[in-house]
Amino acid sequence: MRNILELTYPELEEAVRAMGHQAFRARQLWQWLWRKGVRDFSDMTNIARDFREQLAREWSLGWPEVVETQQSSDGTVKLLLRLTDGALVETVLIPDKDRYTQCLSCQIGCPMGCTFCSTGLMGFVRNMSGGEIASQVLVAREHLRAHGLADEVKNLVYMGMGEPLTNWEEVRRSLQILSHPEGLEFSRRRITLSTCAIKGKLGVFDTEGLALPAISLHAPTQEIREQLMPGAARWHIDDLIKTLQEMELKPRERVTIEYILIKGVNDSLQHARQLVRLLSHLKCKINLIAYNPGPGIGFAAPAPEDVLAFEELLRKKGFTVTLRKSKGQDIAAACGQLKTEAERRMNSTHEQGQ
Repeated sequence: MRNILELTYPELEEAVRAMGHQAFRARQLWQWLWRKGVRDFSDMTNIARDFREQLAREWSLGWPEVVETQQSSDGTVKLLLRLTDGALVETVLIPDKDRYTQCLSCQIGCPMGCTFCSTGLMGFVRNMSGGEIASQVLVAREHLRAHGLADEVKNLVYMGMGEPLTNWEEVRRSLQILSHPEGLEFSRRRITLSTCAIKGKLGVFDTEGLALPAISLHAPTQEIREQLMPGAARWHIDDLIKTLQEMELKPRERVTIEYILIKGVNDSLQHARQLVRLLSHLKCKINLIAYNPGPGIGFAAPAPEDVLAFEELLRKKGFTVTLRKSKGQDIAAACGQLKTEAERRMNSTHEQGQ
């Protein structure tokens, strides 16, 4: 049976009519699925029993299964989820005062091959479906409420495993599900889609209007980007910046540039000056992130004084800069680390049992 969480709202209306019921029943059903977050059709108390029984016969209602939970000393929560085909994927809840931002995954693995990223090193397995992407939020809300941490997830960032623009059709479906006013009702300003930037695909931010763009740049020159991001660097950095300059944004909106500082690679004052020259004509804000090293990766975190010096130079040059603290280091919260560790443990257990 097909999972009912895979349907967008118009598709749910069509399915309800095909089952012989009036379209308004779809609104009731959607609210139970996405606003109230029930796991069983039998719990939908304002829907007639015969309709609930018909739903149970014709549709499944399958959430991702929480395989492992880790909570950092700084409050960051990482959930390792198992999807219906057994694939493992991560989602992270990042605290900020009394609210949480959720980092969503959109692929099992990643096709981009970024050399500093645990997900990039594991390769690409498959795309996630729109329902699989969106239902990560259901699991996260249930975890927050069960542990008395918060009632809702306030903001979403597509910054977990995978490159959203190489799975755009399903990412768009997930955005349509998550933004629907009868359900979770996330607005564009509360959703950020982080992308390495795929040539020919940045136009979705103009035409779709479903999320704000954040560009994973991580390098001030083409040469360094080729070293760190060989897949993304096939689009020359100068052409990328020109395309970003031409992007149509709403008033007061700016492109977010994400820049991970890696020791000895892109964290010097010379690199900061190169970044200033590269971005001098782009309406942007810069999100600096100190690198969170993963096991088996030959890069290191920058020195705190180098991070502050880099930030100070950018500010003096007139840029709006946010220095994002690296959270969850004690629970392997960087993208792909927990999945890698869990699979290593599973393989070890399997080998011992043979």
